[in-house]
Amino acid sequence: MAEKNFRIFVLGHFWLAFGAFGLACLLGFYQVLERSGLIAAIQSPQVYFASVSTHGVLMGFVLTTFFIMGFGYLVATSSLKMPIWNPRLAWAGFAISVSGTLMAAVPLLLGKASVLYTFYPPVQASAFFYLGATLLIVGSWFWAAIMVVMFAQWKKAHPGEPVPLPMFANTANALLWLWTSAGVALEAVFQLIPWVLGWIDTIDVGLARTLFSWTLHPIVYFWLIPAYIALYCLVPQAAGGKLFSQDLARLAFVLLLVFGLPIGFHHLYMDPEQGKGFKMIHGIGTFLVAVPTLLTGFTVVASLEKAGRDAGGTGLFGWIGALPWRNPLVLAAILAFLMLIAGGFGGIVNASYAMNAMVHNTAWVPGHFHLIFGGTTVILYFAVAYAVWPRVTGKALIPGALPLVQLWSWFIGMIILSTPWHILGLLGQPRRISSVAYNSVLTLAWDPYELAMIIGGAVLLGSALLFLHILAKSQKRGEPVSEAIAEIRYADSEPAGGRVPPLLNGFGVWNVIILALMLANFGYPIAQFFLTKTFGSTGWGY
Repeated sequence: MAEKNFRIFVLGHFWLAFGAFGLACLLGFYQVLERSGLIAAIQSPQVYFASVSTHGVLMGFVLTTFFIMGFGYLVATSSLKMPIWNPRLAWAGFAISVSGTLMAAVPLLLGKASVLYTFYPPVQASAFFYLGATLLIVGSWFWAAIMVVMFAQWKKAHPGEPVPLPMFANTANALLWLWTSAGVALEAVFQLIPWVLGWIDTIDVGLARTLFSWTLHPIVYFWLIPAYIALYCLVPQAAGGKLFSQDLARLAFVLLLVFGLPIGFHHLYMDPEQGKGFKMIHGIGTFLVAVPTLLTGFTVVASLEKAGRDAGGTGLFGWIGALPWRNPLVLAAILAFLMLIAGGFGGIVNASYAMNAMVHNTAWVPGHFHLIFGGTTVILYFAVAYAVWPRVTGKALIPGALPLVQLWSWFIGMIILSTPWHILGLLGQPRRISSVAYNSVLTLAWDPYELAMIIGGAVLLGSALLFLHILAKSQKRGEPVSEAIAEIRYADSEPAGGRVPPLLNGFGVWNVIILALMLANFGYPIAQFFLTKTFGSTGWGY
């Protein structure tokens, strides 16, 4: 693919991702206003649930999928020093994903797919929504296949050499996506689409929720791995240092791939169709995912500490002040870790059966989710965009402190927004509701937190618009840069060069382990719906 076409290709992914993000932020601000009950004129359950569904799909599927594909193509070509394998296939996958997105967008915006991000039956959406979502996923499989092929081609051409860490992580994410997206694809193709088209009269809700749980939590690590690529491969170099340990980094990505898949049942703790034994196994797996997160925290912070001390930082914490805080990648990494600590604590609560029973259907859950996704993950997406924008546009980022202002405002807004959610969850406010006007003395305590959420939402919306302004202005008016300056620079590791263990340079063994774990954790829970008598449910329309 010619350089000009490659830039257009990657920019197409990024602008679709960030365009969806901007619209989702507008809808999100409307939602906190509507839930507060302060403005009677905008109170509408129909509009609210259409908005929530569109917001969730745009953020969770469109922003992430297109950003990850665009960034993935950049990582593959820049780290392997080779062109995209089969550009026609890449363009075809992009076209299929775009067509699916547009197909799903129409019923979402018309209120014909108000089934929320999880689209659990028996609530039923338009057939166009299910078909569009399926095409979005199918198109992304083209990307995943290209990443795996490029990984294999590089290894064949460089026998015995360690695959560059960015591409190793990128391929782990492609494999994770192929494994985890299979669950929702099976649900859509064999249950949801035949059901909504009238080919079958009823749907087995328990089976549908089980298949979606196959995808529901592992998709979080599909979103998160690009952020981890930035933390391991871009941030240490931006801080003026080196990666503390490449082996620990590779181990973290492998553990995210292996532990991150068979853990979906902690979202089904309150569901009766799965036995307590399988729920316990999935719960244990959920706690194990904390291991690669802790490895990441240790390795990246160690890398930053080394950079800070090399820059003259002394004493126990003096290295923190010596870091280049005005570098967007470094600032985003620090702010992301702060949100990850708070959000990770909430994740431990969600994975604990007894505590989950208290908070699962409360506002606590969106508070936790927004800290991990909207906080830790998305703020690093911003930083990645700032870092690679010269590469994909040929223009320098606009000078000045606007990127830093944008990152700080996103962090502050997310804290103001998500903290009240956690408190409201503990006060008993349910989630998945369009209004909190219960006319009860017990709910008066909710009012100050609803007001805080509006303030947080307004700050986030302003930050999102500033982000889009920075990218658009840089692309249009930025100073032209040479290819050498625009080149993506990855961090060296400590020590430089050397060999890596074979198990941390390929995925053959790990895929076999994943297959065994998936069969053990999902085999009978899915098979039981075909081995025992179950009862279907008719649809509840939009």
